[in-house]
Amino acid sequence: MPIALLAIAAQSTLCPQAVSNYKAPKTPDGKPDLQGIWTNVTITPLERPRDLADKAYFTEQEARAYEKQFLQQNNADRREGGAQADLGRAYNDFWYDRGTKVVASRRTSLITDPPDGKIPPLTPEAQKRQADRAAAARGHQFDGPENRALSERCLVWPTAGPPMLPSFYNNNYQIVQAPGYVMVLVEMVHDVRIIPTDGRPHLPSNVREWFGDSRGHWEGDTLVVETTNFTDKSPFHGSDENMKLIEKFTRTGPDTILYEFTVNDPTVFTKPWTGQVPMNRMQGPIIEYACHEGNYAMSGMLAGARADEERSRADEKKQ
Repeated sequence: MPIALLAIAAQSTLCPQAVSNYKAPKTPDGKPDLQGIWTNVTITPLERPRDLADKAYFTEQEARAYEKQFLQQNNADRREGGAQADLGRAYNDFWYDRGTKVVASRRTSLITDPPDGKIPPLTPEAQKRQADRAAAARGHQFDGPENRALSERCLVWPTAGPPMLPSFYNNNYQIVQAPGYVMVLVEMVHDVRIIPTDGRPHLPSNVREWFGDSRGHWEGDTLVVETTNFTDKSPFHGSDENMKLIEKFTRTGPDTILYEFTVNDPTVFTKPWTGQVPMNRMQGPIIEYACHEGNYAMSGMLAGARADEERSRADEKKQ
């Protein structure tokens, strides 16, 4: 971060979270109306940057400086790479749709608890499991499509939810309500969550789903959603099948929803952690997500790996 911005950041001025007294309109069955098309796009990071230390909020001046710096980096001319091929990046980041603004509260991270804005440390057991998984996968990344990331296989995207977090693009959601249900259509990978709110119990513990099993209820004007029954195939920052997630959706204005989430998994994290992500109304429609149509990279990678294996076998025979 530039020295000038660091100097600004050193002046710690807290910006308290605004309390909304907004009364949400009601659906025909008398529930708070969350319906519409919403986006959670923001350049505020999930975790607080290290150079901001314990600074929970930007001042207005600091926020504008942070946004200006982001725009400059996003649109910077591509630097010459010399003899190194730049295969992992485009000309610059102009094609990302991460927005241009920090959240309205000017928080320096989406994580609100712990107070340092960081994901809590992993337990020793979780650290060992991660190391064991990494060791088991080493050298087998190209054995078959099942060894590739779920996002490469167009199955799920790690930030599409739950919990629902902003990512590079497709940060858009459509909420539809019916008596006893809330539906959330996620533009990223075009996934749909159907959340019963009629008091039914969770699915049996042996039934595991990509997005877990969600059950909702109303606490005043807030929709509270509890999700369990996650699968160990789609870990979220190290947490997987034992994660219990609480989400809260609260209308804070005619065009805003405050989305809050709490991750609780004592088998992975040393303590629960909580975040807030504002959602703003946007003009639709939700666009159908296109993943890897016409992309032959997967077959190319796997075919290349098989060719390497064949070459290795041929070399062994010569010895």
